[in-house]
Amino acid sequence: MPEPTRLLVLGGTAEARALCNALAGDPWLNITMSLAGVTSAPSLPEGVSARTGGFGGAGGLSSYLRNAQTDLVIDATHPYAAIMSKTAGAVCAKAGIPLLRLERPAWSSEDGDVWHHVGSIMEAASVLAPSANVLLTTGRKELAPFLARTDCRFVIRTIEPVDVNDFAYVTTIEARPPFSLEDEIALMSAHEIDTLVTKNAGGAGRAKLDAARQSRVRVIMIDRPPELAADAETVDEMLHLIARHLG
Repeated sequence: MPEPTRLLVLGGTAEARALCNALAGDPWLNITMSLAGVTSAPSLPEGVSARTGGFGGAGGLSSYLRNAQTDLVIDATHPYAAIMSKTAGAVCAKAGIPLLRLERPAWSSEDGDVWHHVGSIMEAASVLAPSANVLLTTGRKELAPFLARTDCRFVIRTIEPVDVNDFAYVTTIEARPPFSLEDEIALMSAHEIDTLVTKNAGGAGRAKLDAARQSRVRVIMIDRPPELAADAETVDEMLHLIARHLG
């Protein structure tokens, strides 16, 4: 009797969880979802093994795939997890393990949006206007370039807490998406936000962009890393590709 196909899903996104949930009932699949461990108490699909923490670079990932006898890798990481995606591509190519990449489409601007595109966190911090009131939604890493802008005031919203108590010009908000349009407008109004700094993550978090447009708030949009080829943009597309791959 044939063994189940061993599938590793590089996760951490809503799409990865949805994909695992859709595949979990298949008796011919042995599914493991890998999480970087950035978010505590992450939401995990039922019937899927979870692996938390980094692999330790290309060598560690290679050893893991070999020891786990992985048959197929699905890269469903965050659009900004470029290092992980490039590492997975190189390791799988060398090992001869098929890899399929799922990446949701980026947001695009609409009439009335005022977007200033930048290519990095450092550039985003450098183009802030003096005395700007900034809503920062780029995550809890790489805050140093913004904290160096002592001429601005920041509202930093993250899922996990950040230690910025020594900075009088910083307000922190711990909240987990999704956020409604009404809530985003109210937040921007309450803190007199004139600038939103965010990453073009795509997906369901567009309410802050719609709120910025309605509130006449400037958006500094950190564009995605140089594009990596995606095999699918939706979970349904990926399910079809996996079914085709498995025959």
